[in-house]
Amino acid sequence: MLNYRVSLVGLLVLSFGVGVQGALDWPQWRGPDGMGHAVGAKGLPTKWSEKENVTWRRDIPGKGHSSPVIAGNEIWMTAAHESPEDPKKAKERLKKNTGSQPLILLSQVDLHAVCIDKQSGKILKDVKLMTDNEPQWVHHWNSYASPSPIIDDKNLYCHFGSYGTAALERSTGKVLWTNQKIKVMHENGPGSTPVLFENLLILHFDGSDQQFVVALDKHTGKEIWRTKRSGKMNNNPQLQKAYGTPIIVEMKGKPTVVSTGADWLYGYEARTGKELWKVNYGVLGFSNVSKPIVGHGMIYFSTCFMKANFLAVKYEGVEKPEIVWKVTKAVPKTPSPILVGDEIYYMDDKGIGTCLDAHTGKVHWMERVGGQYAASPTYADGKLYFPDQYGKTLVIKPGKKLEVLAENELKGKHKASFAVADNAFFVRTDKALYRIEK
Repeated sequence: MLNYRVSLVGLLVLSFGVGVQGALDWPQWRGPDGMGHAVGAKGLPTKWSEKENVTWRRDIPGKGHSSPVIAGNEIWMTAAHESPEDPKKAKERLKKNTGSQPLILLSQVDLHAVCIDKQSGKILKDVKLMTDNEPQWVHHWNSYASPSPIIDDKNLYCHFGSYGTAALERSTGKVLWTNQKIKVMHENGPGSTPVLFENLLILHFDGSDQQFVVALDKHTGKEIWRTKRSGKMNNNPQLQKAYGTPIIVEMKGKPTVVSTGADWLYGYEARTGKELWKVNYGVLGFSNVSKPIVGHGMIYFSTCFMKANFLAVKYEGVEKPEIVWKVTKAVPKTPSPILVGDEIYYMDDKGIGTCLDAHTGKVHWMERVGGQYAASPTYADGKLYFPDQYGKTLVIKPGKKLEVLAENELKGKHKASFAVADNAFFVRTDKALYRIEK
């Protein structure tokens, strides 16, 4: 039996509604517990290819890196339909860019929600949610539809950063509301995925110009609370932005939004947005992408760019959360970590894998396995699955020594993380969606 924090798992289930959890196979990025675990999945394949253990493959219209979410027979993703900018106009607009990254610039982007039949792979719905005219640029590694959607028993919620947020009725495809009023300068495009808590949709907005967390009423899209980031940051605006995804943790009897911003980890009261505490990373940390994980009374996360550190913040048994250990070598900037029992596993962006003791940070193994990684790993059926950016998936047996079980390859690139339902993987590449099973 894995050593989970029972209070966390119970709270995450409660946030989706106890009565419907059985139907929500994979309701959010990284699954029901938000930490990459496919609990109860059995008989999943260790090996696959374009021709082996693939039940169906479906091309997806539009472009996006969002991960699939699954409820019943519905698989939902987001996608962007891009209209290129006139080159002369693009040149003038890009003069406003204060960074130095290669960018994509559009004259218009249409933002869609796409529903796929889980059994057949047929496209059931392709709904245009909203349009942004002259949208901000995005980094060429990013997309206009990178944040993953989230579902409850009736609706789908889609977030695209400053380009807008929308709610869709799943059964009819009707757009219930949109909110395109909340803006920051992302610089590299959207990246933060929302979380649901009770009737609130909680979002990060960490731009180079302003930084805050906001909660919308999930029924209307109206703003309920907004809390400005309070921690002192670097004077350079490019080092103030972040793209992290929050988690909900029960702390001292309170549901708390645990939130990674530039240079600081924050805790907010989930219902009101009141800041409860903050912890400085102790190093420069910005452009946060990965999602924290929780266990053993601690929060584990990467500080991301520039020189990433991996931190363990203890919150149980202390007056205020505090850093208790850190690792400084081969720490991922983009992929999230994963906790299995007493060990933490992660893959850095350049293909160095690490296994740590979750209590002390002791390194059990740290080895180069090759590849380049962006998507977050999944633990399923006793195995760890690490998809790299170029279509390969490394399958590893959990343990204090590295044991590689298989390396699989599909056409296209992996930016999205896996979803799991019906003892099958649902894998989105930049080309298509696959159902993979024995």
